[in-house]
Amino acid sequence: MNYKGNILAISGSLRTGSSNHNILKFLGELVPADINYTIYERLAEIPPFDPGLDHEHPPESVSELRSLMKDASGIIICTPEYAFGVPGQLKNMLDWTVSKGSLVDKPVALVTASSVGSHAHAALLLTLGALSAKVTEGATLLVPFIRSKIDVHGDITDEQTAKALRDVMKVFLKEI
Repeated sequence: MNYKGNILAISGSLRTGSSNHNILKFLGELVPADINYTIYERLAEIPPFDPGLDHEHPPESVSELRSLMKDASGIIICTPEYAFGVPGQLKNMLDWTVSKGSLVDKPVALVTASSVGSHAHAALLLTLGALSAKVTEGATLLVPFIRSKIDVHGDITDEQTAKALRDVMKVFLKEI
């Protein structure tokens, strides 16, 4: 197939069926048919960042991630906040992108959905800035108290949240 683009969606939560995975599924439903939308499922397989392994033949999972990022027209990150910070495995993944410049000028949308989320959201914006990702104004969203806005099936029940997510995706799709 000849796609107009590729979006790589990454959840900062390793838990299957998490609120963040469900948000990524919701966002995927908003993507036009001519854009390939993939939710990355191998975050847990990325080893701890080790500069000694960051050479032309890094671990297979890192090599695959870098390839997916290179081929992506844009990346969406949706994450919770753990202990007032970025989930460790997500930060670890971002550390592996530094040497190859995987996010330099790459359009990135960021949704932080958690109980509070403001600390992780601010930290990720700082990290993405350090990685020279192209985070467009309007393509970020902080969704506090997410569990009160999603039902037991993972469907978004809060119309304001659904609208805000649609708005983020609209801005992001224009960017890519």
